[in-house]
Amino acid sequence: MTGRRDFIKKGAFGAAGLSFTAMGMSAKSYASIKGANDRFRVAVCGVKGRGGSHMRGFDELDNVEIAYLVDPDSDVLNQKLARHKEESKKSKNIKGVADVRYVLDDKNIDAISCATPNHWHALMVIWAAQSKKHIFVEKPASHDVYEGRVALAAAEKYGIVVQHGTQRRSEPEWARRVSEIRSGKYGKMLVSHGFSCKPRRSIGFQPYTNPPDNLDWNLWKGPAIIDKYHANLVHYNWHWFWPTGNGELNNQGTHQLDVAYWALDKEVENTHPVRVMALGGRFSWGDQGETPNTMFGLAEFSNGQYVFFNVRNVDHEGYQREVTNRFYFEDGGKLFEDEYISHNGSQVRNVPINDIKITPGGPFGSFVAACKANDPKMANATMYDAHYSSTLGHLMNISYRLGEKVPFNSRAGRFGDNALAYEEFMKIHEIASNGMGIPQNGADYIVGPWLRFDGEQEHFIGDYSVEANRLLADPRRREFDIPSPASV
Repeated sequence: MTGRRDFIKKGAFGAAGLSFTAMGMSAKSYASIKGANDRFRVAVCGVKGRGGSHMRGFDELDNVEIAYLVDPDSDVLNQKLARHKEESKKSKNIKGVADVRYVLDDKNIDAISCATPNHWHALMVIWAAQSKKHIFVEKPASHDVYEGRVALAAAEKYGIVVQHGTQRRSEPEWARRVSEIRSGKYGKMLVSHGFSCKPRRSIGFQPYTNPPDNLDWNLWKGPAIIDKYHANLVHYNWHWFWPTGNGELNNQGTHQLDVAYWALDKEVENTHPVRVMALGGRFSWGDQGETPNTMFGLAEFSNGQYVFFNVRNVDHEGYQREVTNRFYFEDGGKLFEDEYISHNGSQVRNVPINDIKITPGGPFGSFVAACKANDPKMANATMYDAHYSSTLGHLMNISYRLGEKVPFNSRAGRFGDNALAYEEFMKIHEIASNGMGIPQNGADYIVGPWLRFDGEQEHFIGDYSVEANRLLADPRRREFDIPSPASV
């Protein structure tokens, strides 16, 4: 915190922004403008892509003002500023800055929203909490397990509202569906299965060059240790590199992972799995990316329930898009969206439903309502929800990253006596073979080990634990380092 404030005292606003002094106006005089204190002021951080949705979401709400846009790319920032001033019926005094630290020092800002690359998410939560500002943070709320724990500790200590960008938590239909599952309407659930199978293409290769003049490369990197700039990092393909992204599993997949976690029995709520594994590969493309485009992950919880997860991104003729959740029950029944599929006469139960309550208003309206009430529990996707569901993906990714090459064939999956896991793996394998055209025994899977996880201490134990524990926390640049959970 001291380092952040020292930076602000020494620094100046980016090229797109103006200080209060430069405008001839102090923060105190700005706050005294008629009606200013009745408005809820938010700064949107990261305005390319998803940040545009944040801008629209907040701009549609009554008595909410977008006071700042924050982005280290001056071209993007100036374009979004101009468009917002033209299209918005309010927020005409909006300002643009490159660095969120200036915004956090503005006492008139109530909250920030974060739509930056993943490696900035947890740091934004921590800084917002230390500045006593609420935050809407995009998924995943962390880039690694350790920083997620620090962000949770910060949110707890300072009592801020954190809303995670997992929008299904704000949808009544999903709340109803999860309520029914957890109440036993379909019997005992065995497996909660998420899918993030959407077609993507190769990103090719981009040469190492100097960053463009419009990009503040130091700010864009933030905590990430990256040796050199290349154009595949900015502005979207950072998802497919480990220092900045988490692959499809914790990109689009965070939504479906969160639902899969949400639907587990209440007895394992706010707990981590006891063991995980994953296998897959980056097939067909031969490009610069690092994360898998094909993946099957498994996580077992202390009550015996499993989360399965599929990633399948390689486009091909006849590709079947699946971005959804499915649920498998003890008696063989299945729930696919709202369709119950009976097995050997299995039936739904007539049981009382314990409804999950959500704050109305959608993701953005519910966030503002929670902030105005100063009640973190009103958020539909709290920092607790964010930490546990995001960590689920991080643990699967760690298993994959520790994996060894195994010939591409049906024997690659190692699931013991878990017949359903093998069945689901074989569906992916057959698609890879017949749809993607991966030759049998002519390529390799990366098969990760089964890793045991101590959820209370948040570290791995047993075989491969030394290697796995090294991946719980990313190395960080000094300027953007984070405190420990105890000292946050």
